[in-house]
Amino acid sequence: MRTCGELFKIIVPISILTRLLQQWGVVDQLGVLLGPVMNLVGLPGEIGLVWATAMVTNLYAGMVVFASLAPGLELSVAQVTVLTTMMLVAHGLPVELRIAQKAGTRFRTQALIRVGGALLLGGMLNLGYRWSGTLQEKNNALWNPPPVDPTWLGWMLGELRNLVLIVLIIFVLMAFLRILKKIGLIDLLTRLLEPLLTLLGIGRQAAPLTIVGITLGLSYGGGLIIREAQSGHLSKQDVFCSIALMGLCHSLIEDSLLMIVLGGHVSGVFWGRLIFSLAVVFLLSRLLRVLPKTFFERHIVRPNVANNAGQDEEIRCC
Repeated sequence: MRTCGELFKIIVPISILTRLLQQWGVVDQLGVLLGPVMNLVGLPGEIGLVWATAMVTNLYAGMVVFASLAPGLELSVAQVTVLTTMMLVAHGLPVELRIAQKAGTRFRTQALIRVGGALLLGGMLNLGYRWSGTLQEKNNALWNPPPVDPTWLGWMLGELRNLVLIVLIIFVLMAFLRILKKIGLIDLLTRLLEPLLTLLGIGRQAAPLTIVGITLGLSYGGGLIIREAQSGHLSKQDVFCSIALMGLCHSLIEDSLLMIVLGGHVSGVFWGRLIFSLAVVFLLSRLLRVLPKTFFERHIVRPNVANNAGQDEEIRCC
């Protein structure tokens, strides 16, 4: 309940603010501003509203906007793959960046990683598909999302269901992780993944929680990371690298499937995102080795969060 309480302090007020921004038309204006950016990654400017909605709210809201705009735009599979992959990397930012900040990382740094990563990956995929001539056929979505109740009552009921679901999932996750730890499977899994995690700058303590975030979502993995970070069990570099990886690549199965039913291709929404995320975190972990400690403390992490034991530790080399 303490873990859920920390999450709800973030999710509830930001969800209300996000709803108000939608009602006031701020999201629509952001979509207009993103029009020229969409052109840079080979997408029509109108699609900016889809990404803006996903970034400010969540993937499901972005899917609803996509379903209303896509029929008149004649998008190719390659274009939809670029868009859906960008949505996967950067969505739900108000809530997820606040969770990352609460865990001990800088808000602005994680925002740059998420939004910049989405644009970079989208541009790379666009060039790759264009140069290879692949996925240029017309897109046909496999599923259109049902209409959403636009009233405040419908929104509140939906948010309440989400909060109840978060409580249940986090309870099951924490119990499951404790069972796995008791029977030794956590240690086995960590040993198997240790070479990869070491390259990514993620220590043994953060490994199971990072896996939760990658497979199930940043809200769940991030909630567990917050608890561990505040207890002083994780180093600052563990927290940063883990949160960065979860931010770029979380809900790897569920969210990827959502984008595939819109027409996104597995080469981008799954493999492209996974490989890109691992490569980015690998480079970031290497960068941390050469950054001055003062820069790391001032711009990368927040003070006195990941190490409340009061130790002024050196940045661990990967």
